[in-house]
Amino acid sequence: MQSTLRLIRYFLITSLLIAGFSLLAAVLLLRGSLPQYHGKTALTGLTAAVSIDRDTLGSVTLQGANRLDLAQAMGFVHAQERFFEMDLMRRQAAGELAELFGTGALSHDRKARPFRMRARAAAVLQQLPAEQLQLLDAYRTGVNQGFGALMVRPFPYLLTQTEPVAWRNEDSILVIYAMFFTLNEENIYRELALSHMHAALPKSVYQFLTQNAGVWDAPLIDEPFSLAQLPPATDLNLQTLDERLFQDDHLKSEEMPGSNSFAVSGALADGAAIVANDMHLTLRVPNVWFRSRLIYPDAIATGQIHDITGISLPGVPVIVTGSNRHIAWSFTNSHGDFSDWVRIQIDDRDNTRYLGSTGWQPLQIVQETIRVRNAPDETFTISETEWGPIIAQDHDKTPLALAWTALQPDAVNLKLTELETVRTAAHAAEIAPLFGIPVQNLITGDRDGNISWTLAGRIPARSTGYNAQIPADWTLPGSGWQGWLDPEDYPELHNPPSKRLWSANSRTVSGEQLTLLGNGGFDLGARALQIRDRLFASEQFDTDDMQAIQLDYRALLLTRWHRLLQTTLESTGSNAAWIAAMKTALSDWDGAASAHSVAYRIVRTYRYEVMKTVLNGFAAPVRRHHTGFELPRLSQTELILWQLIEQQPQHLLPPQFNNWQELLQRCAQTIAQQMQQDGGITERNWGMQNAARIKHPLSQKLPAWISRWLDMPHDPLPGDHNMPRVQSPDFGASQRSVVAPGQEERGYFDMPGGQSGHPLSPYYGSGHANWVSGEPTPFLPGAAERRMKLIPRR
Repeated sequence: MQSTLRLIRYFLITSLLIAGFSLLAAVLLLRGSLPQYHGKTALTGLTAAVSIDRDTLGSVTLQGANRLDLAQAMGFVHAQERFFEMDLMRRQAAGELAELFGTGALSHDRKARPFRMRARAAAVLQQLPAEQLQLLDAYRTGVNQGFGALMVRPFPYLLTQTEPVAWRNEDSILVIYAMFFTLNEENIYRELALSHMHAALPKSVYQFLTQNAGVWDAPLIDEPFSLAQLPPATDLNLQTLDERLFQDDHLKSEEMPGSNSFAVSGALADGAAIVANDMHLTLRVPNVWFRSRLIYPDAIATGQIHDITGISLPGVPVIVTGSNRHIAWSFTNSHGDFSDWVRIQIDDRDNTRYLGSTGWQPLQIVQETIRVRNAPDETFTISETEWGPIIAQDHDKTPLALAWTALQPDAVNLKLTELETVRTAAHAAEIAPLFGIPVQNLITGDRDGNISWTLAGRIPARSTGYNAQIPADWTLPGSGWQGWLDPEDYPELHNPPSKRLWSANSRTVSGEQLTLLGNGGFDLGARALQIRDRLFASEQFDTDDMQAIQLDYRALLLTRWHRLLQTTLESTGSNAAWIAAMKTALSDWDGAASAHSVAYRIVRTYRYEVMKTVLNGFAAPVRRHHTGFELPRLSQTELILWQLIEQQPQHLLPPQFNNWQELLQRCAQTIAQQMQQDGGITERNWGMQNAARIKHPLSQKLPAWISRWLDMPHDPLPGDHNMPRVQSPDFGASQRSVVAPGQEERGYFDMPGGQSGHPLSPYYGSGHANWVSGEPTPFLPGAAERRMKLIPRR
């Protein structure tokens, strides 16, 4: 018996020792990949020393003798803090994730690889000017030096049991392509759904659903418009359709990559313009952006320095948004139409030929191989045309080639770096059309009080002989792209009489300018309208006033939905328990997406249920030809809904309802039943539904106790989509900033997810709590907490 006890004790002690040593080994491995925060490191390639200071949030200040040295130092820092995230971005664009994650990433790679972005990145490098290539060379050198200086490869590679691949110049171009995908991809595939609609629906129905302008818009350049009329019963009568066509009631989320940006001129502030920006993206740990400051001498003016503070994108040696003491600049996604689908005619007698713009031409046939970790590689064939790769089919099975600005070599460059040395808002707007980025609204302000808005990035010059919203035959005269739009034809505003500028991913222009820009899926203008009205509610602004607009979560769009739901519940004439519970829950309505509000959660859910039910009716006739069809994003959904609710046309009522009042009542009953199943109608508030789920890319594959350590807390969050404070559990403001150029000390900056990608770094998750609470952190980096220096290797 005693020997058995000794044996058990021996095994317990041994197991504890093994567990302890394993934990110690894991900690030591993790510490081995910590970034270097102190001391000196000698690097080949530097011409002079570069100091690297970090404040309490990990904001990095790089100070050196020239811009190339800072590019190398930026690469060093980015690699040490964020190499894995940089790797994910280049692989995301290139379709190479399966090489890291195996078969689970194959579906993504199969979709991305036909774009052949790695080959296109190499083509971009061939046409970049020498100074931009030098910047990429220096950055690449710094990235590989920074990564090589780590004693142990970053922990994600230990978990995946893979070896990281050295950084190449084309990888920086791929990171830019990753942003093209993020900001443009949904709009690209939206046009395929529009083509199905155009082919299946009468003209009046299609025009009603795709109208571009409405009462919620707040464009910068406006012209009168007419609302589309309800389609007549002779064109569409939903009451006559088979009810089985209405069973699929899925509806796309209103979330979309976008941003808010607005500015006031110096006349409404303290002399300098004030620029506010919050860019909305899927949120992750660490954040996509990296807080950075660059200080270096002017190459021409003796004694002058450039001092730029803002955010960089790890993988690219540029400051994306920020301030340089003379101008501040900001971006929002324009959601214009920068891609077209081209209908391809294949030769019936030779399927390797297609009809091009000058006659029959051979397809360019390319073999692509996807490397798959722990599984066989996949090889497939891609057919390229003069307009782009064939990667889809039209509603009638005609092959479609994609023409997209990102696929043109001269659409991508590093010209954005020129903003570092620009001194006026007008000059920034002048050079913006040639920036090699996805087309953005650019709002700038300068220290003299001037403000400007224009579009940044290359816009195709379209022929006028075809409908760019649906696939077209580009072999016909008057179709296709004729190069790039001349910068002089870009819309622009400089010092508008209102002294105010704003943009929020909705329609910014009208008339002929809207035709030039196109509609790539504009957002409803509710956010822009709310921002505009707040700007016009005051005649004087400071940083706090601008931040208050960013954090505005009043639910103005849902006010009449609240009234509609109240009226609907009263009209039932019933004393059912669910109706009483709904009425009780609505009593805490405060007109805002407050985390504590039960009423907001109910009204929002009711709007979505009505929207889903009503719009599903218009998808039903398309499903007669295309099973499972879903409506794409419609820019004027709110306008369409209220035209129908107010006019209540019987022929546009889905057949499962006898009248519109029944539809509204059954939608209310449906959400009541759903909420009862989810824990009760009155028990769950908006913050419970809208609690943060901001995760590390690998946390879903790890045990829960490790995931909780890697992910950000599940904080209840105020805000929602159709208001300035855009927020969902994993989507929202990837940064918030307000700054007046020349007065950066008064500015503020917040971002979620933290600065460092290393879980043992003091900067992992840094600043996240401020982002949650809305408590601002300073725009400029604070006093240096940790200092190191890179010196030339002799």
